[in-house]
Amino acid sequence: MEVPEWHSWPQKSPGSGEEELVPAGEGLMFIGGPFLPVLAVGFGVWAERPEQSCVHFLLHRCAGGGCSLWISVRQVRFGRRRLLLVAYVSTLVLGLASAASVSYVMFAITRTLTGSALAGFTIIVMPLELEWLDVEHRTVAGVLSSTFWTGGVMLLALVGYLIRDWRWLLLAVTLPCAPGILSLWWVPESARWLLTQGGVEEAHRYLLHCARLNGRPVGEDNLSQEAVSKVAARERVVRRPSYLDLFRTQQLRHISLCCMVVWFGVNFSYYGLSLDVSGLGLNIYQTQLLFGMVELPSKLLVYLSVRHAGRRLTQAGTLLGTSLALGTRLLMSSDMKSWSTTLAVIGKAFSEAAFTTAYLFTSELYPTVLRQTGMGLTALVGRLGGSLAPLVALLDGVWLLLPKLVYGGIALLAACTALLLPETRQAQLPETIQDVERKRAPTSLQEEEMPMKQVQN
Repeated sequence: MEVPEWHSWPQKSPGSGEEELVPAGEGLMFIGGPFLPVLAVGFGVWAERPEQSCVHFLLHRCAGGGCSLWISVRQVRFGRRRLLLVAYVSTLVLGLASAASVSYVMFAITRTLTGSALAGFTIIVMPLELEWLDVEHRTVAGVLSSTFWTGGVMLLALVGYLIRDWRWLLLAVTLPCAPGILSLWWVPESARWLLTQGGVEEAHRYLLHCARLNGRPVGEDNLSQEAVSKVAARERVVRRPSYLDLFRTQQLRHISLCCMVVWFGVNFSYYGLSLDVSGLGLNIYQTQLLFGMVELPSKLLVYLSVRHAGRRLTQAGTLLGTSLALGTRLLMSSDMKSWSTTLAVIGKAFSEAAFTTAYLFTSELYPTVLRQTGMGLTALVGRLGGSLAPLVALLDGVWLLLPKLVYGGIALLAACTALLLPETRQAQLPETIQDVERKRAPTSLQEEEMPMKQVQN
């Protein structure tokens, strides 16, 4: 869910019919049409056509989707915590390399690879959180963690406004990865993954520590090292999951196909609104700050809604709100800019709420043995939707309102599809494929505290 670093293009000068170059800091300039930047990375102006910029954005998003798939597969072998470290270190190194770029080609490659590394964060952190939390705290933890993302979005507007030199700006937004790497010292590995790798002692130590933190009594029978060893032995004799398992059974196939449509619609409408900044009448810093500020009430909306209305209705409702905001903007005339801006902000809030719900909802739908695999697949499809969003913006040459119509139509389709998914509110996380097919999850609290029990891997 990265916030795109796109800038609205200046309008043509009145009466001249010519486009103007707009300086954006030393060595960085923009020219010409909606959202499409032209970089002069300290070594001359480089210009590209809108179609070329959109293709570059498409390749960047697809690279991130490919990285999500790779990470979801490798987590089975290397674990959540280790790959989270790889994502952090890769982002730090590539971010520093992009700040030191000596050519546009080097800059483009390093920024694309940086985005690919960042793709691993969200599909690692959310499942790792859910696997350590009970039903009562899953919602608040999921929404709270996404609130820090919103804080970063707003802080980026301030940092970008204060630091106009692009090299120092890249350093400023990259260096926070260093304390992030240090924080991994206190992040526990998934106990379930440790058992699949034979790490019985470490998993047992994490589980005991978790039980003590939660004030739960630890008996000799339910959490002894011998009991954990039996679970580990059971898990090691069964084959590892694959992407084909997402489509082998009827219920999982239904969940996977619906989630793919939902994630495509969420990303497509989110980036369609995020990139449509030229019609708001604001500069890039005001737009960034405004879009960050509207995400705060959307987090509160998600928290209250998923607790009372459930995940499914929240997902469908937020997508429907996005679609209605986009559709209503079609009815606004050109002299109603204030109303159009208001609707754009409302649509952005709903699309962000849909994004937050999608991460929480999808993580709860898939069983433990396929959770990471399912998140990787849906993230890939979602990034495909985000990749196509700027390409659809080019349809304004056919009809000025066509892009908004497409964005709203896809969001409406995703909203209807979300209603086909099963509800997960107050439900234990499913552990096996059989749990999903029986449309029920483990009900024992002891099973949730040690989610590896009875898991096939």
